[in-house]
Amino acid sequence: MKPFLTAHWRYLAMLNFRVAPDLLAPYLPAGTELDFFQGESYLSVVGFLFYHTVVCGLPIPRHRNFEEVNLRFYVLRKPAQLAPETWRRGVVFIRELVPKPAVAVTARVFYGEPYQALPMRSEVIDRGGEVSARYEWRRGNKWEHLAMTGRSEPQNILAGSHEEFITEHYWGYTRRGPDRTSEYRVEHPRWKVWAAASWEFRADVVSLYGEKFVGPLSCTPASAFIADGSFVTVYRRGDVGDE
Repeated sequence: MKPFLTAHWRYLAMLNFRVAPDLLAPYLPAGTELDFFQGESYLSVVGFLFYHTVVCGLPIPRHRNFEEVNLRFYVLRKPAQLAPETWRRGVVFIRELVPKPAVAVTARVFYGEPYQALPMRSEVIDRGGEVSARYEWRRGNKWEHLAMTGRSEPQNILAGSHEEFITEHYWGYTRRGPDRTSEYRVEHPRWKVWAAASWEFRADVVSLYGEKFVGPLSCTPASAFIADGSFVTVYRRGDVGDE
């Protein structure tokens, strides 16, 4: 199968919050269910960089390098013919911010992804045993941001850890209607992470994500870390059930 998209995803600042399952239930695409880590469901704010993006084999001028900030949660899909150890673990996006209107329109119209185009900027520093990543987006006259710092060298992700749960989801699911779900596969090597020494998330959550997300996103996060990232391949498969 030919890739739909290839890119380098780098310096993924991942801020992860415990969330009540009932809050996420209305966003579940058909055929999926919530994924849990040690009995808890999670919601993540993630900022990262796209580098050298290629879509359907074509590098699109002025659309190769850009930021993304998204709000996502974690799901399972259990195809009947697959054993439990091969159930598909994936993510669902509630909102995805990018600075490129063409990216946002294409994703919304053709793939149903909840993209929004906004002015964005970023600053990443990786030197001398310290890494920092700051992702900003502007709504109206106000800049909002997700920022994070880490120290020393990135560490391998331990098997069975919370970091593994957050990063090792290799499928994406998009709700296309009450009974229709699109599915795609994401392929990348296992990442390394810096534990966050500090973090900051400043946004008007009500107008950005909805009032129901104010509570969980105002709590102390369960974890915060920066993943180094890698080359990534995205394969589009079609509707759930198309095996």
